[in-house]
Amino acid sequence: MATRTKVTEKEARALAEESRESGWHKPSFAKELYLGRFRLDLVHPHPRATPEAEAKAEKFLTALREYCATVDGTVIEREAQIPDEYVKGLAELGCFGIKIPESYGGLGLSQVAYNRALMLVGSVHPTLGVLLSAHQSIGVPEPLKLAGTPEQKQKFLPRCAKGAVTAFLLTEPDVGSDPARLATSAVPTEDGEAYELDGVKLWTTNGVVAELVVVMARVPKSDGHRGGVTAFIVEMDTPGITVERRNAFMGLRGIENGVTRFHKVRVPKENVVGGEGKGLKIALATLNTGRLSIPSMCAGAGKWCLKIAREWSAERVQWGKPIAEHAAVANKISFIAATTYAMESVQELSGYMSDEGRNDIRIEAALAKLWASEMSCKVADELMQIRGGRGYETAASLAARGERAVGVEQLVRDLRINRIFEGSTEIMHLLIAREAVDAHLSAAGALADAEADLQTKAKAAAKASGFYAKWLPQLVGGKGQVPTSFREFGVLAPHLRYVERTARKLARSTFYGMARWQAALEKRQGFLARIVDIGAELFAMAASCVRAQMQDTDAARELADVFCRQAKLRVENLFDALWDNTDDANVELTKQVLGGRYTWLEEGIFDPSEGTGPWIADWRAGASEATNVHRPIKS
Repeated sequence: MATRTKVTEKEARALAEESRESGWHKPSFAKELYLGRFRLDLVHPHPRATPEAEAKAEKFLTALREYCATVDGTVIEREAQIPDEYVKGLAELGCFGIKIPESYGGLGLSQVAYNRALMLVGSVHPTLGVLLSAHQSIGVPEPLKLAGTPEQKQKFLPRCAKGAVTAFLLTEPDVGSDPARLATSAVPTEDGEAYELDGVKLWTTNGVVAELVVVMARVPKSDGHRGGVTAFIVEMDTPGITVERRNAFMGLRGIENGVTRFHKVRVPKENVVGGEGKGLKIALATLNTGRLSIPSMCAGAGKWCLKIAREWSAERVQWGKPIAEHAAVANKISFIAATTYAMESVQELSGYMSDEGRNDIRIEAALAKLWASEMSCKVADELMQIRGGRGYETAASLAARGERAVGVEQLVRDLRINRIFEGSTEIMHLLIAREAVDAHLSAAGALADAEADLQTKAKAAAKASGFYAKWLPQLVGGKGQVPTSFREFGVLAPHLRYVERTARKLARSTFYGMARWQAALEKRQGFLARIVDIGAELFAMAASCVRAQMQDTDAARELADVFCRQAKLRVENLFDALWDNTDDANVELTKQVLGGRYTWLEEGIFDPSEGTGPWIADWRAGASEATNVHRPIKS
């Protein structure tokens, strides 16, 4: 019997028409999942690079692997700084121009090759991956590729490719995930030839050593100026720029992250990227692919965890046998192996989809970042538990005692930031939920409008029913799945059938939630987060299965099979928690906490932070009196 790996030409035309009507101009596998449609044809057969592109990428990665063998990550950890010679060595290999076209002096490699390079250098020390990612994923090259003029590209991209470090400056002391509140201003000069920047940017990764930066600033609306948040390319040696301090963090000890002040900084009008008021759009588009750097480094961390877990668990003997033969440890090793395979599968699939450019990957990139950052932390935590006290001990201390310098505690510290970088887990939940739920809202229309009358809501309900019945009759009835669907996947076929029917259940659950809470659904963040997490697990399951099918080995199918079994358990728990949870009680308890009802519970301790300063420092714009710690690394 025919499998359901493809839609018919008629169905494809109908889906495309619906996408145009709803504003979705490109197909998206993840979007379809949240609508209850398992569009396996969008990811299977698994995308591949051409033999020429693969050979070109492998040549570069081989040279990079040889160079990484000469780099000592413990120096970075000990000195809390990347030696300049390491940066220059990466630049000589072309690492700062991996994705920059060859016509501008770059290597012209794919997103997939770039992801693999980040995974490799990040395994030497995560800060090396952050250096390259902040430069090329979100720094000057990406916004220029997206919205730069030919003149801007010709002027700046060759410099970036040669090793001129760049950064992306968006966050401010009082502005995190709400960029609409940006305070940094860019006032047009009287001669109309430039803008004058004033403001302070916080957590400017690479900002301490950057030559060029992209700055998001607000242009006031006036005659001849549409105003709004605008992207500027700024030379860091321009008068009026002060890097006031280099910040220190729990992990990533070599990161060049600081506080940067702009005071009457003149920026030529030619350095505006994309036009006035286009800054937020450029920033969001940049982050779509920029987020793919995080699952790359998470997958690399998982690979290292698996290697250490395997070697240590075979060596360490307790109660007469290696600890790997004890079920409690075996469960952890299985989780590490299966999850690492899935993280790399998600990373590879998302990267190939980005390279192809035929799909809208906003949700895929966000899901990859969200899921991999969460799961990698769990993987590292399980490795620490397997290593016991040696997992908590630093690599330097282990080496001083004559043991192998295995830095598990460093990995735990370094990975933790990925759940915050480029959109925290909570923000990712809201971003993905907005995309997923908006499709249902547009279908239901007034059904979600709390002020609509009953007659209007009845019409909306009829429209919504028609919407779902038109494309997925089985969404409402739960019937229609072919028992032998996806049989070419062999042992993995039941997992894909599970993804297909669970996607329908996910869509039904979303619609039920919308019908229950209507316009208040957007405030049910616990419910929406679980909806998003279910979709993330289904995405990871599908990515693992199609990759295993492409690899066509028993080993790959075994890893994908066990991962899917583990993921199903998580999915079922999430479904249960959609309707059986403590969300309302949590909100009420929090109100009481903030109201001071439980301050007695805080008694009996001493708070060393008390009196050390305000929660948020006053970084208002103005001239700087601080010492400038900016130290650009010249190529």
